[in-house]
Amino acid sequence: MPPTASSRHPRRLAAAALTGSLLIGGLLSAPTSAAATSAAATTAVRVNQVGYLPDGPKRATVVTTATQSLTWQLRNASGTVVASGATAPRGADAPSGQSVQVADFSSYRGSGSGYVLAVDGSGSAPFDIRANLYDTLRSDAMAFFYHQRSGIPIDASLVGSAYARPAGHLGVAPNKGDTSVPCQATVCDYTQDVRGGWYDAGDHGKYVVNGGISTWLMVNSFERAKRAGGQAALGDSTLRVPERGNGIPDVLDEARWELDFLMRMQVPEGKPYAGLAFHKVHDAAWTGMPLRPDQDAQARELHRPSTAATLNLAAAAAQCARVFRPYDAAFADRCLSAARRAWRAAQSNPALYAPDADSTGGGAYGDTQVTDEFYWAAAELYATTGESGYRDAVTSSTWHTSPTAFSAYGFGWADTAALGRLTLATVPNGLPATDLARVRSSVTSAADGYLSRMAAQGYAVPVPVDGYFWGSNGEVAGDAVVMAVAGELTGDGRYRTGALETMDYLLGRNALGQSYVSGYGTTSSQNQHHRFWAHQLDASLPHPPAGSLAGGPDSGLQDPVAKEKLPGCAPAACYVDDIGSYSTNEVAVNWNAPLAWLAAYAAERTSTGEPPTGACTVTYRSDNVWSTGFTATVTVKNTSPTAVDGWQLHWTYPGEQRVTSAWNATVTQNGAAVVARDAGWNRTIAPGATASFGVQGTHTGTTPPPTAFSLNGSTCT
Repeated sequence: MPPTASSRHPRRLAAAALTGSLLIGGLLSAPTSAAATSAAATTAVRVNQVGYLPDGPKRATVVTTATQSLTWQLRNASGTVVASGATAPRGADAPSGQSVQVADFSSYRGSGSGYVLAVDGSGSAPFDIRANLYDTLRSDAMAFFYHQRSGIPIDASLVGSAYARPAGHLGVAPNKGDTSVPCQATVCDYTQDVRGGWYDAGDHGKYVVNGGISTWLMVNSFERAKRAGGQAALGDSTLRVPERGNGIPDVLDEARWELDFLMRMQVPEGKPYAGLAFHKVHDAAWTGMPLRPDQDAQARELHRPSTAATLNLAAAAAQCARVFRPYDAAFADRCLSAARRAWRAAQSNPALYAPDADSTGGGAYGDTQVTDEFYWAAAELYATTGESGYRDAVTSSTWHTSPTAFSAYGFGWADTAALGRLTLATVPNGLPATDLARVRSSVTSAADGYLSRMAAQGYAVPVPVDGYFWGSNGEVAGDAVVMAVAGELTGDGRYRTGALETMDYLLGRNALGQSYVSGYGTTSSQNQHHRFWAHQLDASLPHPPAGSLAGGPDSGLQDPVAKEKLPGCAPAACYVDDIGSYSTNEVAVNWNAPLAWLAAYAAERTSTGEPPTGACTVTYRSDNVWSTGFTATVTVKNTSPTAVDGWQLHWTYPGEQRVTSAWNATVTQNGAAVVARDAGWNRTIAPGATASFGVQGTHTGTTPPPTAFSLNGSTCT
């Protein structure tokens, strides 16, 4: 379904009451006359200002009124031309309002630093081509969440002295603290310990619906990397978190900080609405700027429980139970218990909606459509437990067969059905083969839609012209997640190309020639809307740390600074790097989460610099072919370091083959899509071991062998 008004413009509409001024120390000041604006691009040649992978796509967009092809030259750091070619004219690009051409230098596979792409007398910003291009961004994008932690001192040894600070909201004066927070009037008559978690965005609020999807993305990033054999890069002692060295992957340690908070937001047994989750906790009124969280003297309030928040808790906690179990079984049990309680409570209270009017002191995050959250939570509980009740909740949901689970605008905190689809498509489960094939097909269909939109635009952006709304950069990164999963399911390199090109957009190949990721690129965001990272307002405070993603272009111009500085902007150019532009330049956990997911995905490689091979290899041997039939032997080898316990092998026949029988496996076919399941006795494939089975079938015409296989959602070679 198309996003609702609240999902497209989720945050500080009430803050517009500041009428163009900023609250500084609680007092109104004049608008910032010297506020930094989005830097004018210094070149017409727009590139990923960080660089490109040697094996990945390498395209640039050239702003020009020329209608004929232009010559491009790729020059190395010494000025030597190492590749050249002709641009492809694209003409008018509607989102940017520019006339553009595209230069494609993907065939160049060299490596180095200081490359420049020259076109028609203009040179690009310098960039690198190297296999380890995204290693640092993977770490920095994940570190964003440690910076945003509430209830713990931020350690200078992990983040540097500029970003170190005391713990926020622990009841240390002047904080009122989050250890004993009362409800808003009429909501409850007790207090709740809701310490910890992440500050959602540039203020001090903590929101379950934004925390749920962000936690899910971080844990899913690890779950996906584990399927691909690349989990070591997110393992213990790989990220800058205080828990490093505890034997648990660092990305899961970070996710646990939020999971603990989400479970603290659950209404206790014996209280009204027991099992539901409070929707949010934040200050009673909007805080001033700048303001470090430990200096926040405002009273804190719990806001009424909601069905949407409860189902976010159910989904994230069910995923936790599955992924944490090999590392901390007791915590996994605690997560599963919370998830089951939340599910039962949501079923008993299926329409307790958060009101859009509740926007004093924090974003409302109103959402009156929660059937998608029910679908997502049921999918996670089913994938974790395999229980028939959750399966029935999945298959009876209208979202299970809906073609709009992946909307034209991607997924978000108010549009979560796609998350259920991604889980069902990649986590082994007991859905019927035809059902599973349809679920996986919906992922690739969504990804195909994003690729088509990218192909039609001069800057290769997966969002539609009307998709530049509040948090559009999070939407772009989320679309990349879908494309990457489609590549995992099919082995089709087009999807990896699309996912990587979204990174090009975020890092400078866009209408403004602006990297939206702080600290990355020649011209990057420096003044994102944040209470503490507020150097633009107070020179003693830091700029945002490297790796934080600005919300991005928002054609709604929903803050006074944007209204003043961006009148008449083309949709893709409605962005200003000013701390006062909260509608284009705020940060948020649900935007950095898909960036961190994407950075981890982009950073994966083998020792040769190539993208990682799958966790399996498959040999398909045609044993006998006659006029109307064939037999074949399929051998799958587990090349991962862990045993496969229960397997499903997927492939698609390129010809007109139809399987009629099989041995040593259960094989079903829907159209050209085939699924082979273990026969029970051969369900376990040890590391380095193989499992073989045979098929017999009919055909018309030729019998070309399949070219791509996936084992339990992981691409095989």
